[in-house]
Amino acid sequence: MKYKGREGSRNVQDRRGGGKTGMALGGGAIIIVLIALLLGQDPTQLLEATQAPAGTEEAYVSSAAEDELMEFIAVALKDNEDVWHAIFEKELNRQYKEPQLIVFNGRVQSACGMATAATGPFYCPGDDNVYLDLSFFDELSRRFGAPGDFAMAYVIAHEVGHHVQHLLGITDQVDQYRGKVSEQEYNALSVRLELQADFFAGVWANHADAMHDILDPGDIEEALRAANAIGDDRLQQQSQGYVVPDAFTHGTSEQRMRWFKKGYETGDVNKGDTFSATYL
Repeated sequence: MKYKGREGSRNVQDRRGGGKTGMALGGGAIIIVLIALLLGQDPTQLLEATQAPAGTEEAYVSSAAEDELMEFIAVALKDNEDVWHAIFEKELNRQYKEPQLIVFNGRVQSACGMATAATGPFYCPGDDNVYLDLSFFDELSRRFGAPGDFAMAYVIAHEVGHHVQHLLGITDQVDQYRGKVSEQEYNALSVRLELQADFFAGVWANHADAMHDILDPGDIEEALRAANAIGDDRLQQQSQGYVVPDAFTHGTSEQRMRWFKKGYETGDVNKGDTFSATYL
């Protein structure tokens, strides 16, 4: 992805070093917590069990590689802002509200509760913030086999896609079913929500390239590898050796790749109604 020397977003907040991390978690904790979420278990107990009492806060010293990654994140977020401002104004007749992207390390307090690096990137509708620990990108490359800057851009665009859903009222429509339908039925709604966020990430890639010529050869393939790596079926198979479709909350690898690709190929935000789709 072409990002060097380009304008970055002013909505990136660096909170690294702002929390007490206690004992460092191993890389495998990310997969463990993801599977706990997929199976409807509370990961908080697991995290508390793996962390020692919080120590004294120290000033965070960023490496050169992290500084470059922060530059990339700011540019990727700015591209998201440009695209969604244009789509909201021209196609949806609405005003787009920019989210904040909070970069943290170890753990962070959000309006959705305490989160750690093991939680992975997430969007919190309670405060309109995207949360991201830079270590996830290393996990994405090393453990999940999905390297590349556009794999990282896809992750950011997916979380911004959740922000778009929140602004459009889609998230609230899904949340109203929480506790009113069975766990299996709610999981199915969650899958449709996540696949739509993948679709919105693809729409972003289409428009961002048209606006700023951001794509390098192989970038879309990097995004597709990332979508494939974090499908429910693949994560469950890797962690427990078998797949439980009723516990899916994000969609299969094939579904995630297909909906991202559909968003990218059409570039039409109105083609992503996963909730009416008979074939996911």
